Amino acid sequence: MNIKRVFGTLLTLLGIGALIYAGIVFMDKSVGKTDIKTIILYGILGSLFFFSGIKLVSNIKDEA
Repeated sequence: MNIKRVFGTLLTLLGIGALIYAGIVFMDKSVGKTDIKTIILYGILGSLFFFSGIKLVSNIKDEA
């Protein structure tokens, strides 16, 4: 089991979760006003985690 591949998958899933949460906060109309700082924070962190996880997984070569 390759630890870099597992860590890359974990980063990717964490990034997807953060992006989904930012989308939910953005679409939430019950509050009346959206918290822009929260949307920006989770959007930036989510995209950072997502793209770094994808890059880490794609750079790992399979051992055969």
